Amino acid sequence: MFAQVNSLGLFGMDSYPVRVEVDLLRSLPRFEVAGLPDSAVSEAKMRVPSAAKNSGFTFPVCKITVNLAPADIRKEGPVYDLPILVCVLLANGDLRFNPEGMAFVGELSLNGEVQPVRGVLPMVIQARAQGLREVFIPAANAAETSALRGITVYPVATVRQLTDHLSGGAKIAPVREEDYPQEAPHAALPDFRDVKGQLTARRALEIAAAGGHNVILVGPPGSGKSMLAKRLPSILPEMSFEESLETTKLYSVAGALPPGVSMIKSRPFRSPHHSVSGAGLSGGGTVPRPGEISLAHNGVLFLDELPEFSRTAMEILRQPMEDGTITISRVQASLTYPCETMVVAAMNPCPCGFFGDASRKCSCPRGAAQKYLARVSGPLLDRFDLHIEVPRVEFGKLSAREESEDSATIRARVNAARELQKNRLGTSNARMSAAQTRQYCSPTPAAMHLLEQAFERLGLSARAYDKILRVARTIADLADAEAVDLPHVAEAVQFRGLDRKLWSGGSA
Repeated sequence: MFAQVNSLGLFGMDSYPVRVEVDLLRSLPRFEVAGLPDSAVSEAKMRVPSAAKNSGFTFPVCKITVNLAPADIRKEGPVYDLPILVCVLLANGDLRFNPEGMAFVGELSLNGEVQPVRGVLPMVIQARAQGLREVFIPAANAAETSALRGITVYPVATVRQLTDHLSGGAKIAPVREEDYPQEAPHAALPDFRDVKGQLTARRALEIAAAGGHNVILVGPPGSGKSMLAKRLPSILPEMSFEESLETTKLYSVAGALPPGVSMIKSRPFRSPHHSVSGAGLSGGGTVPRPGEISLAHNGVLFLDELPEFSRTAMEILRQPMEDGTITISRVQASLTYPCETMVVAAMNPCPCGFFGDASRKCSCPRGAAQKYLARVSGPLLDRFDLHIEVPRVEFGKLSAREESEDSATIRARVNAARELQKNRLGTSNARMSAAQTRQYCSPTPAAMHLLEQAFERLGLSARAYDKILRVARTIADLADAEAVDLPHVAEAVQFRGLDRKLWSGGSA
């Protein structure tokens, strides 16, 4: 007796079709799973019989052979429990229905409940691309598929509920978008109106938000570095549907999607502790999963106390900051995940934090400041578009009753600048290619003369040259200027001098 049903597998952010085949042979009882299963897949031989028995079915006592095709791709996770059980019941005659055009995914508990699995959103997208009509998924994963069109998705809570539906009994109501919130309620974002003083840093973060640029903040303890960084999401533009879908897919694959959430609409803000491992930052595992840098895709990755991160973790950032993708290679697979994120780092200029401070003397031993700064390598530092000095705020500014400009006002300017970039490039200025930089960032003669002087004086790299041009283009966009002129380049150069001021051994 033979039966087969459709299921789906997961490979990175993408899904692929899997055909689950079951053959029942009258022989000594045995349950075998073929098709390169991992341990979680193989353990279905323990979960599936118990789930069937506790759902009111008599599990066949015979040799059961399960094949997961294609057999040359390794299958991972308990996602195949549900299709295996359906296939066994079909082959044994306990269920009678036509499985054509249907797909099944889900983990089973021993009492017959259907448990959530990772990656349901990309699986349903793949099922739709295959032309399947119906997909049966765990009820707990229903929210993440509710925004999809062109396919009917049924949320399954128990095996008995599914078999009643397939046998013509009580029907399962399909997933509807209006039944699920697009995003879980969250507290209001911190607002820039709370920031006292720090006009230069505020301006730099506005430029960074407008162009999607990477930022490093350097200053003494308590100067407001973390406070400024945590307010950055409040001035970032809203995500497009495509960005929301891709971010939601990443969180679905990572198993990090909040319960009951249909789509992630707010830009992610990830702030891993400095004890995070390199694998935690980049992603990893036997079959690699997304790390912190990918979970911050389309949002912000905030690295507080940057020199306290391990050297390995810091250097892992170099390639993803440039390319917007990260490739993780393991024995089982080599996977690429997107990571177009704004990297925002904050650090003190020395272990005590007061190197170069005008009002408090540094208490570090001689040479400790340079040793501390040297933990951040030159190549990594060069990848930050804006270097911002965040000095101590004076008492008069802290105690002033005058309110600072709020995030909504700043965000309006950022949105206008991003709209110009979208029409010009289809992406942000930070993601310009070399050819686009030459085409759209050509400075006026006066601006080019200033840039030439800065290049020689500051000893800038070719990468820094390109980054200054892109930042200057963003400043021009904020001013709604067509040409990249002298004031735009001058301001962009201003945000590239801190590394030469501190890392070269000068006083702050």
